[in-house]
Amino acid sequence: MAMRNIREEGDSILLKHCRPVTDFNRRLHVLLDDMRDTLLDADGVGLAAPQVGVLRRAVLVMDTNREDLSPEEQIIELVNPEIIETEGEQEGKEGCLSVPGVYGIVKRPERVRVRAQDRFGKWFEAEGTGLTARCFCHELDHLDGHLFTERAERFLTQEELEEMNREQ
Repeated sequence: MAMRNIREEGDSILLKHCRPVTDFNRRLHVLLDDMRDTLLDADGVGLAAPQVGVLRRAVLVMDTNREDLSPEEQIIELVNPEIIETEGEQEGKEGCLSVPGVYGIVKRPERVRVRAQDRFGKWFEAEGTGLTARCFCHELDHLDGHLFTERAERFLTQEELEEMNREQ
């Protein structure tokens, strides 16, 4: 497969609404495979198609609740995803591959259930808590042209970030 360039804040594609995927063909499969390679190389926990320059409703999310799996096995492919249920609230550190070096405090649901299609068009549901729930919300925001920076209550200083990383 191939690596794709991750678009960064300031690129207008990140502010656009993505179109639904209607063709579940080789082109989609190549996009998802390339996104997988790009996500793993970037050591991220999620990636949306517009972040690699494609205005389609497709995202990858790492199921961080499954520590028994390898990073590649943790990846959930979501095509035409929608959030169908949320519960609770969490507040925590959030960053983005498209906004390198910037972290903020963002409120998200503690548990999120999504409905999506797989690469072949079959519908399924997936659920996540904690970081995985945060990723579902974050990546689906990308599909509607929103960055986490719009939702951040405040941004972390370098000192705060280093302290948080020491505590983990």
